[in-house]
Amino acid sequence: MMNLTKATILIGALALSACTNPDRFGGTGTGNNPGTIALENADQLTGINDVTSPEYFTQAIGDRVFFEVDQVTLTAAARATLDGQAQWLIGNVDYLAIIEGHADEQGTREYNIALGDRRANAVRDYLVSKGVPASRLRTLSYGKERPVATCSDESCYSQNRRAVTVISVASIG
Repeated sequence: MMNLTKATILIGALALSACTNPDRFGGTGTGNNPGTIALENADQLTGINDVTSPEYFTQAIGDRVFFEVDQVTLTAAARATLDGQAQWLIGNVDYLAIIEGHADEQGTREYNIALGDRRANAVRDYLVSKGVPASRLRTLSYGKERPVATCSDESCYSQNRRAVTVISVASIG
């Protein structure tokens, strides 16, 4: 029993001593905390500063537009966002866009599926009118099935009346 305890302590000590080299993975230690690895280009790892990345599209350009109650008409704010999306898609031909149409929880499931479909197609048609090839755009309606906010109040309803452009890698062939 005593030998088992000694062996366990020895293995634990050896395992912990292996953790003292901050450069073991090729990084460089920084400052007074030798366990920290410096990431000189940390912002590039997130993709937000890479203008060709889907992360940039989502965060800098905007991946969603909102609609009024029972409407498919694009607002001025929606058109401004879609102008940025169109420019990005035209400049980044390696990507497809899937446009998801959504509705709030009011109304029947069937009505909201149809409304989401019309919203997704309104966005698709606008992007095509700005020069994005229709072959790179797909539409999909979720109706009221995928809310981002769940409460029976206008503050939630307004967040759920949307179309979201999801970027995916273009299939080859």
